[in-house]
Amino acid sequence: MVIMTSSMTFQPVLERIAAEIAQTPGRGRPADYIPALAACDPRSFGMAVAELDGTVYGVGDWREPFSTQSLTKVFTLALDLAREGDELWAHVGREPSGNPFNSLIQLEYENGIPRNPFINAGALVVTDRLQTGTSDAAGELRGFLRSESGNPTLDFDAEVAASEAAHGDRNAALAHFMASYGNIDNSIPVLLDQYFRQCSITASCADLALATTFLARHGIRADGTRLLTRSQAKQVNAVMLTCGTYDAAGDFAYRVGLPGKSGVGGGIIAVVPGRCTLCVWSPGLDERGNSVAGVAALDRFTTLTGVSIF
Repeated sequence: MVIMTSSMTFQPVLERIAAEIAQTPGRGRPADYIPALAACDPRSFGMAVAELDGTVYGVGDWREPFSTQSLTKVFTLALDLAREGDELWAHVGREPSGNPFNSLIQLEYENGIPRNPFINAGALVVTDRLQTGTSDAAGELRGFLRSESGNPTLDFDAEVAASEAAHGDRNAALAHFMASYGNIDNSIPVLLDQYFRQCSITASCADLALATTFLARHGIRADGTRLLTRSQAKQVNAVMLTCGTYDAAGDFAYRVGLPGKSGVGGGIIAVVPGRCTLCVWSPGLDERGNSVAGVAALDRFTTLTGVSIF
């Protein structure tokens, strides 16, 4: 183990992790139900760590843009929580689902209230509420990510958004079902367009590590202004820990010991409150939609550094 001290940089640890990951035989498979993602090379790997002052360390494909997918759910949650506060929690829960991220099963039992903001149903509700408050939820998200990452070229991928729309029947069903319970405000076509564009944003590990640092700074943005109260930042981190990797959240907390959020594009973001944030990307997924190499890399990071919330 290489226990980190305040005078050490993360670069040697990242390089050691990358060397170990390169020797790992099984990497999973890209998300083949989204055709635009199916062609990704599962051997691709990038990892970045951002400190609170904006210093970034990286290794491998850490500056290669990739499809963020469900990683964006963290940022839309933060943006809407900042806008409406605790009222949001009347429309979406905070409990682990125990079911796949696109499951319809629990909604009927729970009267159209999704179990948490990170399953697809919950993310649709959060996007809907942000759309009601801003008239352009996806644009609000893009502007936030550009500002926090310092990358003004960060943008939507029209091909990915179109691919998701063409294969989005399950998300449409979720939205219509929740609308039947009065838990969706906007028209379903508008909501789905906003949601698919949100998930299509491409960004690099460096971009996303930087964009996530407001959660490590307890709600403070890169420009020093406050987005979330300290309590709200704690809430987002807590939901990431318990719900951020779908029905593998318990195993992720056991192995990694950090609040994290995965996406089927192969990315995972993670937060060390008061210290740093991480983003790792490798498109090969396990059966529950989490990056195989990404989880392994974060496991090694917390093991080698001793950095964890526990």
